[in-house]
Amino acid sequence: MSENKFVKGIVCGAVIGGALTLLDKSTRNAIINKTKYCQKQIQYYSKNREELKTTMEEQMTKWKSVYEQFSSDATYLSQKVNEVKQITPQVKTLLTDTKDAFVQSKEEYKSMVTPASDDHVIKQ
Repeated sequence: MSENKFVKGIVCGAVIGGALTLLDKSTRNAIINKTKYCQKQIQYYSKNREELKTTMEEQMTKWKSVYEQFSSDATYLSQKVNEVKQITPQVKTLLTDTKDAFVQSKEEYKSMVTPASDDHVIKQ
């Protein structure tokens, strides 16, 4: 029983809200113009059913193409995400190894450049 009241409440709210929006003159004019346009379209396509069929087929083809492209892009992105997930541990290991090699090389270069004693200092 409460569901019945709920649906009635939604319908009544929509009707009242729609009626209130019609108090605005520009909204009324826009609705009148849109209604006239729709009537003309309905009359035209009721007389030219083949054109309606062609237009609908074109739209279906277009949306099918959009869906296929989107699906293809989603699959491609999913594959790339999986590749990145697999590569990430390898990259982390590579970076750690590279850092360790640089730290080790730094110490070796320091030992080569730093004088062991002051014997090599040129006296003037």
